[in-house]
Amino acid sequence: MTKTPPQRLLALAQLSNSVGDGAYYTTSALYFTQVVGLAPARVGLGLTIGWAAGSLAGLPLGRLADRRGPRGTAVLLALATGAAVASFTLVRGFVPFVLVACAYAAAQSGLAAARQALLAGLVPAGERTGLLARLQSTLNAGLAVGAGLGGLALHAGTRAAYLAVFAVDAASFLVCALLLLALPRVASVRARPRGGLGALRDRPYAVVALLNTVLLLRLPLLSLVLPLWITERTGAPAWLVSALFVLNTAAVTVFQVRVARGVTGLAGATRVLRRAGWVMCAACAVFALSAGTSARVAAGVLVVGAMLQAAAEMGQSAGSWQLSFDLAPADRVGEYQGLFGTGVTVARTLGPLLLTALLVEWGPPGWLLLAGLTLTASYAMGPAARRAAAGRKGDTGREGHAGEPHTARSAPVGGPSPT
Repeated sequence: MTKTPPQRLLALAQLSNSVGDGAYYTTSALYFTQVVGLAPARVGLGLTIGWAAGSLAGLPLGRLADRRGPRGTAVLLALATGAAVASFTLVRGFVPFVLVACAYAAAQSGLAAARQALLAGLVPAGERTGLLARLQSTLNAGLAVGAGLGGLALHAGTRAAYLAVFAVDAASFLVCALLLLALPRVASVRARPRGGLGALRDRPYAVVALLNTVLLLRLPLLSLVLPLWITERTGAPAWLVSALFVLNTAAVTVFQVRVARGVTGLAGATRVLRRAGWVMCAACAVFALSAGTSARVAAGVLVVGAMLQAAAEMGQSAGSWQLSFDLAPADRVGEYQGLFGTGVTVARTLGPLLLTALLVEWGPPGWLLLAGLTLTASYAMGPAARRAAAGRKGDTGREGHAGEPHTARSAPVGGPSPT
């Protein structure tokens, strides 16, 4: 019987949990406020605390994936994420909600790092960015399907419909765990201990991760900032919020692989990041122009801005994926991916507060400030990445293997589990 290629199994695992997540993201806020009875401010505070915990958990859980093997760690964290989702259905108060939110965010952050380490162990270096682009397209397609399922639950508006969504999301992570378990085992790496701070001691890489966090501040734009901007600062209809989300999802699904195709090596990654910085700059300027205009003009301007924002997002993703792997030592990919992935959780934690104040309250000047910040981070990424690469070469000379390309280390299928 023909074995399923690892790339296809990784894509199927991504599709599985993204469908569940799409349904969860669409319905969770209303479930916690309307069914559980939590105040919206408390839901926001609980999720902020949860993602803050997740940002702290990514690095040590990534280190665990390196030491114990990424496949077994990813499987366990997928199961832990599903269990956390299921536990949300038992929440009846604020404190239990915060505890489950922390468990959910920590498991999600660790799972992302472990999956990146697993991908690095199964896929040759030159193919990783292309595969990540395909996985990102799969992710967006799954989120769209899940959002449709969530929409059905919202239309029903019953407690049973909301609980069904949580059950689907929990089951999706169980399926994800089974698919990851079917992958070849990737050997753990017994690296020399580096102290409690781990990858944080690698200052050049930490700077690259910090700059990437600045670029990721765009994450709350579609889900939070643009809806508020449209309703409070423009004359565009509220339904445009949904249309812009669909436009972004469709664009990434169709074009992300094409955008990432030419991104190879350090030079290619920094070049696409600079280009994406200029495109995001243009998107911010266009969004700023929509303030105070008529409904028809605002709608047209916002669509153009959303298209530019999607293009910038795809370029930034492709460049950052390449750098995150190229600059990580071969024996600590999970740990370094855990550090790099904290950018997502930090952006989710601080982004809503920062961008709401910057864009919705300040208006057009805030958009221009965000444009300048993004462009500065995009251009700073080049020298920061070159410094990190130079330090990695120095590590190679001192330690023998830390800077070597990370090649596949697959153990035979069916061998002993590393966890």
